[in-house]
Amino acid sequence: MKMKQQTLAMAVDQGEGFDHHRKPTKRDRFLAAMDELVPWQQLCAVIEPHDPKIGRGRPPIGLERMLRMYFVQHWFNLADEACEEALLDSTALRRFVGIDLGSERVPDGTTLLKFRRLLEQHQLGQALFAKVGQVLQARGMKVGTGTIVDATIIAAPSSTKNTDKQRDPDMHQTRKGQQWYFGMKLHIGVDSRTGLAHSAMVTAANVHDKHPLPDLLHGNEQRVYGDSAYASQKALISSKAPQARDFTNQRTRKGGVVDEIERAKNRNKSKIRARVEHVFAVVKRLWGFAKVRYRALGEERHTLVRGAGPGQHLSGPNAPDGMSVSKMPPRGHCKD
Repeated sequence: MKMKQQTLAMAVDQGEGFDHHRKPTKRDRFLAAMDELVPWQQLCAVIEPHDPKIGRGRPPIGLERMLRMYFVQHWFNLADEACEEALLDSTALRRFVGIDLGSERVPDGTTLLKFRRLLEQHQLGQALFAKVGQVLQARGMKVGTGTIVDATIIAAPSSTKNTDKQRDPDMHQTRKGQQWYFGMKLHIGVDSRTGLAHSAMVTAANVHDKHPLPDLLHGNEQRVYGDSAYASQKALISSKAPQARDFTNQRTRKGGVVDEIERAKNRNKSKIRARVEHVFAVVKRLWGFAKVRYRALGEERHTLVRGAGPGQHLSGPNAPDGMSVSKMPPRGHCKD
């Protein structure tokens, strides 16, 4: 971001000699880590061709500043207006976004809404996800020859108490065990060695896990891991990765008898397969995607796929020193 002359308000926000006894909070450490890890310039380069040019009207706020505000909104699960109020209230968030109240206003909720719609209109969620993966690989986190595939259910409101008097038509119900769920599914492919998520997509909840399987593979796999939902899918795996061997968990109960040998094999496979759960923990527990935020799969596809990209920084072995999902700051609007 372009640096401006510092005002007294900015000096106070930066803590330059005014708060000798202030202790860094979990939010401070989290934002400092993300400020260092997220490739801001590269992500801005993806969005810049679609960013409206300077013309009549109010001067532009700045692409990186809006992107940082957009990320803050999703990291702390805030509505548009709530994000504006959080920036007004929190010096840590203003410091991260780069807002100086002594010389400028906080972008309002409508401005943030228009920026989010710009990303959705040009389907930049997948492009941002891919760019994060490229940057991580350039830093030495190469995608290997093993992929773990899995899916998780994202719940949606099942109530019909709305203007249309009906549920979201893009969402569907499915049963898991003896429990019924209504919503959508997030499918991801994760590198078995590094935990790097290299592919992601969303479907309605009633779509079986196996159907998006080819789209979750990069094609150079030698091993594919997954739970029993992907059992006996060698043909689908071979259609995208001909050299891959099927290491998915197989069903252990045959004819009412448990195959203990197969059960032991599944247990060994699950030690590797468990790495995919780190990504889901970040997306659902940290980013707050246990429930959908918008109607229609289109908006959720953009938001979830975009959220899974930075989530790679904080999953499994990629977590910064001293930081993990359990040590992240609570979501929502809270004061410093």
